[in-house]
Amino acid sequence: MRARRALQAGALAVAVVLVLHGFLGPDFAPRNLATLGVWVHMRGLLVLALLAFGNAFCMACPFTLARDWARRLTRPVRRWPRSWRTKAPALGLFVAVLFVYERWGLWSLPAATAGLILLYFAAAVLVDAAFTGAPFCKWVCPLGQFNFAASALSPFEVAVKDPAVCAACSTKDCLRGNAGGRGCELGLFLPRKVGNMDCTFCLDCVAACPAGNAGLALRLPGAELFDGRWRSGVGLPSKRADLGALSALFLFGALLNAFAMTAPASALAERLSEATGLRGATPVLGMLFVLGLAALPAGLLWGTALASRREGTLGGAFLAAAPCLVPLGMGVWGAHYGFHLLTGIGTIVPALQSAAEGLFGAAVLGRPSWGMGGMSPASAQAVGQGLLALGLLGSLGAAWNLGTRAVRAWPWMALCAALWGAASWVLTRPMPMRGVMPI
Repeated sequence: MRARRALQAGALAVAVVLVLHGFLGPDFAPRNLATLGVWVHMRGLLVLALLAFGNAFCMACPFTLARDWARRLTRPVRRWPRSWRTKAPALGLFVAVLFVYERWGLWSLPAATAGLILLYFAAAVLVDAAFTGAPFCKWVCPLGQFNFAASALSPFEVAVKDPAVCAACSTKDCLRGNAGGRGCELGLFLPRKVGNMDCTFCLDCVAACPAGNAGLALRLPGAELFDGRWRSGVGLPSKRADLGALSALFLFGALLNAFAMTAPASALAERLSEATGLRGATPVLGMLFVLGLAALPAGLLWGTALASRREGTLGGAFLAAAPCLVPLGMGVWGAHYGFHLLTGIGTIVPALQSAAEGLFGAAVLGRPSWGMGGMSPASAQAVGQGLLALGLLGSLGAAWNLGTRAVRAWPWMALCAALWGAASWVLTRPMPMRGVMPI
């Protein structure tokens, strides 16, 4: 628990520096830690951490640390309303952040980026200070949903060591808490927990277990995607429409986020404007989002569900196979964010120099190094294509394992292969280095 508090305190210190430099530092994005740190470095490092370890950001989340401090002043007694227990609000917020990022160019707006960080802190404090448990993490936080989906591919999960010990336990302290720890606020009863969905890696259940029978365990990455068992705190994934929507948005959001940075996206926006008569960047981009996150996914997923269904409903066929979209989505996010991280990794040094100069009145880290960049674009694209290929293999394997007597596997495998081809094309288009100096 102390180790987690140390991680949270470190993350909080970083957040404070980003906010201060965002508001008080230079407006020039490549010299500001808020824009450079959030939109170039943090996103790339987040993907790497999710793949190598798991939900590391939620483990070190500074927003929940601020929430815990606020709870010393107020003790919530109300439970999150049952009708609100869906991930739809978080998914809507995720789309909203993507839209605002593209429409107003958050990568170039240090003050707006700092304001977004503060808005996150305010939302976490207000929601979790008003309701018991951790509803912000489970139902509201868009970044948390991204982490939950991606951590299905991580090599670690919080699990019990010996199920027999849990079978003999009558207190269920890992869920209810005790003097050693508060237990799982997200309602995941450890002996019946499957995978990482809704798990923030807070380790409160580990601290509360009187037998020391819980901890981080190695597992086969992605195995939970085709594990159809009922899960504590989650239920049956094949019956959760919001989890199916999360899987779809995880992939199609990645594709749209990358496509929007390319010249073909600009050309398509111009054609949409001419065809519809819409004028102005906001309605045209809105139409592009409707096409990329609603119309196109709905058509592709409906057709694939129709081809794959053997019995039951189309919705049931989609929900049964939707988890296979996650590995390819992670491949797209990794290739996209990895490209910007690898090609611009050294650009953080000038921003740190700028921040140090502002704080101490001198270039304490030496002369600004505006020539510092990173890997060549060609090499970074090669790494990205490797990540994308791994994502395709993961999706094909998941689709194969998700195939049942009720749902055929091959239509979903074909869809993933087609989307992989589209992603490969998009990620080889030239992308501007938003928010950093040219290298």
